[in-house]
Amino acid sequence: MKDTLRYLCWLLVFSSFVSAVADQNYSQQVFFENSLSPGSYFYSAGKVSAPSTLELVGGKLPVESREFISGPNALELQWRSMPQGGWDAEIKLYRWRNRNVDFTGDSLYLWLYSEEGIHAADLPKVALVDLKNNFTQQISLGGFAPDLTAHKWTRVRIPMAQFKSASLYPFHPELLTTIIFAQGNADGGLHTLDIDDIRIENAGQWAGHTPQSPRLLEAKGYERHVDIRWEAPPDPAVAQYVIYRSEHGGPFRPIGVQRYGVNRYADFIGDPHVSASYRVSARTSSLRESSMSNVLTASTHPMTDEELLTMVQEAAFRYYWEANEPVSGMARENTPGADDIIALGASGFGVMAMIVGAERGFAPREQIVDRLLQITDFLARADRFHGAWPHFISGRTGHAVGVFGIYDDGADLVETSFLMQGLLTARQYFHRENAKEERLRSNITSLWQGIEWDWFRATPKKDALYWHWSPDYAFHIANRLEGWNEVMITYMLAIASPTHPVPASLYHTGYTSEGTDHVYGEKHTYYGIQLDMNYSPGSPGPLFFTQYSYLGYDPRGWRDQYADYFANNRKEALVSQAYSIANPNHWKGYGADSWGLTAVDGPDGYREYKPFTEDDGTIAPTGAVSSYAYTPQQSLLAIRHFYRDLGAQLWDIYGFRDAFNQQESWYSGITMGLNQAPMAVMIENGRTGLIWRNFMANPEILKMQQAIGLIHEGTENNSTP
Repeated sequence: MKDTLRYLCWLLVFSSFVSAVADQNYSQQVFFENSLSPGSYFYSAGKVSAPSTLELVGGKLPVESREFISGPNALELQWRSMPQGGWDAEIKLYRWRNRNVDFTGDSLYLWLYSEEGIHAADLPKVALVDLKNNFTQQISLGGFAPDLTAHKWTRVRIPMAQFKSASLYPFHPELLTTIIFAQGNADGGLHTLDIDDIRIENAGQWAGHTPQSPRLLEAKGYERHVDIRWEAPPDPAVAQYVIYRSEHGGPFRPIGVQRYGVNRYADFIGDPHVSASYRVSARTSSLRESSMSNVLTASTHPMTDEELLTMVQEAAFRYYWEANEPVSGMARENTPGADDIIALGASGFGVMAMIVGAERGFAPREQIVDRLLQITDFLARADRFHGAWPHFISGRTGHAVGVFGIYDDGADLVETSFLMQGLLTARQYFHRENAKEERLRSNITSLWQGIEWDWFRATPKKDALYWHWSPDYAFHIANRLEGWNEVMITYMLAIASPTHPVPASLYHTGYTSEGTDHVYGEKHTYYGIQLDMNYSPGSPGPLFFTQYSYLGYDPRGWRDQYADYFANNRKEALVSQAYSIANPNHWKGYGADSWGLTAVDGPDGYREYKPFTEDDGTIAPTGAVSSYAYTPQQSLLAIRHFYRDLGAQLWDIYGFRDAFNQQESWYSGITMGLNQAPMAVMIENGRTGLIWRNFMANPEILKMQQAIGLIHEGTENNSTP
């Protein structure tokens, strides 16, 4: 009775903010769920000393896809422990962007399976390593597990208190980052052990509780996948939703899981001629499972290029519509990720994606207006510094979050300009004469007029804009905005401001850096393609330079003395494709249909991926897909390949995953706010010019172009080649 009351109390509190804490709850419990990479688990490693043996695939642990707890696969340990030999295998925590390593449970839980059965005495030893590289003594897994019965999954619990530090400093279980399995009893036998669903939880948590059944709302077939959506009551005991599929009337089999708080799943079947039925259950980590949901059926079918484009746009739109931070309505930096961190620039991009969603009917226009009112109301009360917002804001409090360090505690002018690019586009698009759209336009105008762009002329010369300002450290970061990069829109909006403008001359003394040592507009030829812009020696710059300032600003028909930016941006995309075709480093998977070098989180974390000096085999789908407005044919080649050939690893509920590296068999497990919206927006600009047309309709923009002295070259360049 006491446990039941505790559960009910917790449920009442938890249900009110489930979507706000879903990812953090997941991060504090799950160590391993499944492998995105086929064949082996990227975040693993193994070593062996003869005469012992350990099966590895490219130095990593193989994955088993026939037997699993958390589909579609499990880890596999296959070893032979011999006298005078040894082996060890590491399973490392996937530390995605902004993942807070803070496990709160008191016990390590593992599910174990063996085809032939294994005596407890013959199981491996286990040791742990924390984030600070402190480590524990080995303990015998068999001391906590029974003899494993053949063909049966067994859950094993090891109290964290059993792991004693063997390093100079104490081991911190809450900071666990690596689990090491090592040779135990040298019995000489060949053993295979499958390991799955590794979690850190409190012992007995939610014991005896069975979740309620979800209800399937939609199953929609596309060319190679089926997208399913359900609703389920809030329940903190739920560890996973389990997705079951039946093909052509056959038996239902589990095919995958989805984390709690996310009620959508993309089942990539790969065959464009399949009829499949689905049902979903909710279960706890101890596998107490709800009854099954209702059944829905859908069929895959061949799709035209236009249908593929719409599919990509709709999936990207969902990131901002479904994975938003609930208090502010704005875009999280990434998912899974930190629940409370709002990314300001990504939110501006997301506003433009929502305009695409309204135009194409991905969600009702009135609901999208309601969301934008929520966003603009929040922005009006959030932290601002001389009218500019921080790079990151807490959705819970509206205060600045200094993700990049102590000096990053104030205004970020570039992210503010990305946000306003989106909001000004919305001010023009939502033009109907009704109370809500009128209030939205008024909100946006008020926010726009409140930005003190002229404050950010930091030096006595006042000849340029500066990126950051802190109320505690002033212009400590002192990042002058200049040169070929993503900041053209910042200068344009600062000059266009109706209330706090900067002189149009700053475009020339600041952005194009006339009269300074910085060289702007340096021409360079790569693969027979001459570019008007060069970022640094040997590099035209990552593709996001050609996208972020031009999601709203239409580069067609206008130029400065240095470049026709539409033509330059198109050629930069063609250079990126040409580089992948040439593939000088012989990376696996590169080619005419697999290209797109731009800044992204790769296998070893964030890199600018500056072409071509930082290339390690990592491709970001957003690079090629978001170039569609410039290179529709070349981008379509990539879209078809990414979806049809690599979709089993690359396609997820919000479209293409953030990045992949076939050379290392690595696929990103996150989706990023900065990267999804440009795909929806630039595809739309290439198809209809919708976002370009609405942003350019703001009366301040034409005046700004004329003030700068941009050259009008007519409309002959105003159609996408």
